[in-house]
Amino acid sequence: MDETKVNENKMGVMPVNKLLITMSLPMMISMLVQALYNIVDSIFVARIEEKALTAVSLAFPIQTLMIAVGVGTAVGVNALLSRFLGEKEFEKADDIAKNGIFLAVLSYLLFLLIGIFAVKIFYASQTTDPVINEYGKEYLTIICVASLGIFMQSTFEKLLQATGKTFYAMITQGTGAIINIILDPILIFGYFGMPKMGVAGAAVATVIGQCVAAVLAVVFNVKVNKEIHINMKGFKPNGKAIRHIYMIGIPSIIMQAIGSVMTYGMNRILIAFTDTATAVFGAYFKLQSFVFMPVFGLNNGLVSILAYNYGAGNRERVVRAFKLAACYAVVIMAVGIVLMQCIPDKLLLLFEASETMLAIGVPALRTISTCFIVAAVCIVAGSLFQALGHAWYSMIISVCRQLLVLLPVAYLLSLTGELQKVWWAFPIAEVMSACVTAFFLVRIWRRVVVHIGE
Repeated sequence: MDETKVNENKMGVMPVNKLLITMSLPMMISMLVQALYNIVDSIFVARIEEKALTAVSLAFPIQTLMIAVGVGTAVGVNALLSRFLGEKEFEKADDIAKNGIFLAVLSYLLFLLIGIFAVKIFYASQTTDPVINEYGKEYLTIICVASLGIFMQSTFEKLLQATGKTFYAMITQGTGAIINIILDPILIFGYFGMPKMGVAGAAVATVIGQCVAAVLAVVFNVKVNKEIHINMKGFKPNGKAIRHIYMIGIPSIIMQAIGSVMTYGMNRILIAFTDTATAVFGAYFKLQSFVFMPVFGLNNGLVSILAYNYGAGNRERVVRAFKLAACYAVVIMAVGIVLMQCIPDKLLLLFEASETMLAIGVPALRTISTCFIVAAVCIVAGSLFQALGHAWYSMIISVCRQLLVLLPVAYLLSLTGELQKVWWAFPIAEVMSACVTAFFLVRIWRRVVVHIGE
């Protein structure tokens, strides 16, 4: 039996629960390692001083936008590859892979320009503090100018995920994250004879980790990913393939880019109270990634399973995979709620939190985490929308949640002059998101899911 047949049987025949765990667990582990390095990164930066942590927190919107473009495009590549492999359209799958690599290079060129020309303007729009501005310019310029690694890593990892080889994607992500964790203190504080680079060291450690992960992902695709044949010699961009990639990818890009806009807006609202509020918001995002990243890892495996079985016309497997993923996501988020409610002070002390930061951060973490379980179901539903070719639903939900509700409500609550009230914008927005998600879920279930295989 050839390898293509083996992978077909895995995606279309293996018991769904075992398949979901097999596909998702490696990605969940690698996402946890990534979340760990996000936290460790900020822990070391916080030891420089609180303004350094604030500067790195203010960089988050651009970093989110970078991830939005890289991962969003790769999501389109992943969903189409899985579908074409399920339909046994192997030439189309190869074409999608090549065009996905081409788009990754174009994405890098965009952020190279941002790193050269826009970083100073970006920071000046958020704060007039010269220390924060200098830290931020130093950090974000390196992140953008040397960002080729993250775009190539995102693309080649999705090629591995699309063919069920999530174990190799776990190795690439985990290796990149571990290298980052090891290099952080060495480059930030100048250990082992290395120069003391401060926040620039954190940035250099990040991009080195991304580049190593990208190289590993390329090697694994060449060595073990026999379902896809990548030969860029004589390559010409295929407008139709690119359009199909972005039909699925653009909603994901916009959805995550909206998160960038939301973060930027929240930073503006919070910094009007105090720099420390922005540092708290940055610390929260690092901490919540430890809860959300495993769910995103679960979704990475889920999208491939849903898309493959949708292409193969197997409704029963699509439904079972979706329901199981929703249950697992709720359990993960429940653990997150317990941690945020019971030990928020200990979590914040990881970032060298001052008394002021604790006074602001403890109620903030407890308030925002109340909406985690609702968010879990919405995230899994978004994977279903993407896999079935209705990613625009996810985009609409994200626009409503973050731009039409979260930011306006946060701004209105800020007018009371009480910072603690601003955090309630998150649970309010999540409840609205759940209502819109339920509407679209019922719609796609009636119009698409029940007709799979007919």
